[in-house]
Amino acid sequence: MNCFEDLEYRGLIKDISSPELKNKLNNEKLTFYIGTDPTADSMHIGHFSSFLIATRLAKYGHKPILLVGGATGLIGDPKPSVERQMITREQVQHNVEGLTKQAKEIFGFEVVNNYDWIKDINTIDFLRDYGKYINVNYMLDKDIIARRLESGITFCEFAYTILQGLDFLHLYHEKGCTLEVAGSDQWGNITTGIELARKKDDVELFGLTMPLVLDANGVKFGKTEGNALWLDKNKTSSYELFQYLINSDDNCVIDYLKKLTFLTKEEIEDIEAKHKEQPELRLAQKTLAKEVITFLHGEEEYNKALRISEALFSGNIKELSLDEIEDGFKDVPNFELSEELSLIDLLVNNNIASSRREAREFISAGSISINGDKYMDENEVITRDKAIENKVLVIRRGKKKYFMGLFK
Repeated sequence: MNCFEDLEYRGLIKDISSPELKNKLNNEKLTFYIGTDPTADSMHIGHFSSFLIATRLAKYGHKPILLVGGATGLIGDPKPSVERQMITREQVQHNVEGLTKQAKEIFGFEVVNNYDWIKDINTIDFLRDYGKYINVNYMLDKDIIARRLESGITFCEFAYTILQGLDFLHLYHEKGCTLEVAGSDQWGNITTGIELARKKDDVELFGLTMPLVLDANGVKFGKTEGNALWLDKNKTSSYELFQYLINSDDNCVIDYLKKLTFLTKEEIEDIEAKHKEQPELRLAQKTLAKEVITFLHGEEEYNKALRISEALFSGNIKELSLDEIEDGFKDVPNFELSEELSLIDLLVNNNIASSRREAREFISAGSISINGDKYMDENEVITRDKAIENKVLVIRRGKKKYFMGLFK
């Protein structure tokens, strides 16, 4: 399987600017770039699916450049329906530093910042050296711009596509970059760079876009959409990422294996066949979680996420360390404990039960467990020595409702 066939098999090709690109990918060594604007200080799983192509193409001998848009991030790529809210220069700089560090750690390739070459271009030079070559009618045909004409688009957003085209031309001059790769929503910006190079330098540059990775509801992963899974483990823990991936929809999981892992076609087809025979074993989801988390955070973090998941499933909470418990229960209701109290008071005082009568019903039905042990005596005194590491009580009501108490 050659490079282009590999990308096609994985569903990673939406549009290419020229049929000639197939031959170039298969038989030449291209310098290419893929970029992101610093709207946050971490990439999310949507970026991961796109940026993985840098590693894929590098395996075929191509040279990746990862671009963080310190300049374009100050402007903002037009959104389809409303104007993008600007963020402060200080926040952009903070985000640039976070993304640059993260990109180098995860992918290990050269990272550039377009602020370095755009910051010194004055307005007259911008209009003469770049704006002159891009026709307004050409820009109006861009899908995103056309969709915004009815509601209104500022000149600031309107000019964004020229800035991204400028990036492509600059990287061609300085790095010999002849290919830009991006998600399918960037096709209009890629072709502006190709047009700018053709008119200004009489050279042909190339573009390739990938379909956006969607969740089970057909929504792309992203900060704006509210379903971001951050690559920074301090923002989305390995356990949280594990839980999302292990619960991937059966209709999506094979597509995720193709796009988010480096498993071979043969390995994926074998997993798919076994998954269809016994979907309840969730082999595809387990493989996906292992491959993604190990690539992003390492084998130790994957094993930690697996250990938390297995302990919670079995109810063996005491097997977990305090850090693991905090990872596994970071989003459950929590409260502070400063004194010893009876079980019934613990439940009522911390809204685990709405009344003493309801608390008694939960207890007598065997619905209450603390740190994996079932409690059935309403007068049981809950003391610090019952807490894990003398600090944490994990209270479970029923099968799935968890609460966490922390002794001061």
